Amino acid sequence: MTDSAKPSADPVQQAWALMHRFVEAHNRRGELAEALGFRLGGGRGKILFQLREGPATLRELADANGVDAPYATLIVDKLEAHGLVERRPHPDDRRRKLVTLTSAGHNAIATADTILLRPPPAVRDLSPEDLGQLTELLERLLRADAAAPEDSKLPRLPSLDS
Repeated sequence: MTDSAKPSADPVQQAWALMHRFVEAHNRRGELAEALGFRLGGGRGKILFQLREGPATLRELADANGVDAPYATLIVDKLEAHGLVERRPHPDDRRRKLVTLTSAGHNAIATADTILLRPPPAVRDLSPEDLGQLTELLERLLRADAAAPEDSKLPRLPSLDS
């Protein structure tokens, strides 16, 4: 058993470790890379999925992902090289560019959704009651996370004074 899989006396840490183990046991990055012909790492997947909501400027993408503009440009360059996005002049300011999905980008997102949103058998096999409880717990976690101030989402490191 690896260190991350060892049971913890802290029930919060134990619950988080179990959720992490379950999700990682069913990660489909390899399957997705094979289907797309490339990996969506390095922020590419996150930006690609954000563009599903509509075009965005490089600055908006950088800000939404907590990266600087040059790094956002590199990510968009890689997505553009795969034919998934294109840059277009901004309608209000031709000096700025809007990044928008191409039809290949929309297809890549549909492929990713098909692969990534396919529930593992252990979830599909839950009873309706268990599935309802799991769904309710996850919805509560997402609401609490969305309501938490950003600084509370930073990892808490052990005190050096202890």
